[in-house]
Amino acid sequence: MRIHIGYVAIALKLPKITSSSTVTYTHYQKLTSEEDKISKLKKVTLSNLDDLYTILQYNIDRNIHFYRITSKLVPLATHPQIEHWDYRRYFKVDFERIGKLVKENGMRVDTHPDQFNVLNSIQESVVEATIRDLWYHTHIFEDMKYPEGKMVLHIGSSQGGKDQAINRFVQNFEKAPREITSRLILENDDKTFTTKEVLEICKMVKTPMVLDVHHDLCNPSEIGLEKMIEDIFSTWDGQTLPPKVHISSPKEGGTDRKHADYVNVDDFIRLVELMRPLNRDVDVMLEAKQKDLAVWKLVADLKVRRKEWQWVDETTLEI
Repeated sequence: MRIHIGYVAIALKLPKITSSSTVTYTHYQKLTSEEDKISKLKKVTLSNLDDLYTILQYNIDRNIHFYRITSKLVPLATHPQIEHWDYRRYFKVDFERIGKLVKENGMRVDTHPDQFNVLNSIQESVVEATIRDLWYHTHIFEDMKYPEGKMVLHIGSSQGGKDQAINRFVQNFEKAPREITSRLILENDDKTFTTKEVLEICKMVKTPMVLDVHHDLCNPSEIGLEKMIEDIFSTWDGQTLPPKVHISSPKEGGTDRKHADYVNVDDFIRLVELMRPLNRDVDVMLEAKQKDLAVWKLVADLKVRRKEWQWVDETTLEI
């Protein structure tokens, strides 16, 4: 059983490097000419793409094999009132360069579209905006020429009751373009849809499930994870990539929904012991506020607490 440990978006060991610089629509509107507007968008996007390449190289140099790309890579990419922002044409070579780096080094990268994406909304305009945003993420992977790229999505709204909400999700999922749905992986959330409910939805739409153990703590199912973990991992059968799990520790302990700066080593050990009987490779994403620093702290803590565990490299456990 091999476990890769990854992190989200920002490498705090790289000061002044960010792939999430933005251009607000208000600032965009204040620019006087179309040429100035496109020039501003190009400048910020190129900076983001260059910094993403730097972060990926940092990860490769330190044997971090698993990483989440920011959703803010291309400013105003999906804004409905902006026309002629053909970033895919402008940055074709840059996306391919990033994809080449990822593939040549055997990295796994994914995205997590923002929470305003609600595929099962009762408002058609929200569903349309969600599809537009999911196309944006899909295009990132297409332009990277990275077919393994996946997008994490929550089930969304429970308006009208959960049964109706689940039916809306399944119907909208099945109506969505295959280019999008083939990349979606579904995650349990901390308030509404439990692990058990999301697992059942994943079986309905035949797509992999991402278990978030912190969310399960805050929004538990009527049965424990030990009775579901094998079924959760089975949703990944036939996939190129191994199952993916999210972990974070409650900031204030207990069932606090806020994420702590670091992952508590005992939380991680409990997760490993939960997965261990399956003897299956898995990638674990740390959703900690201290990003890559949380990876290094967790590794150091594990080497003290579990001396018998073997390390293949800086971030890869073999048990």
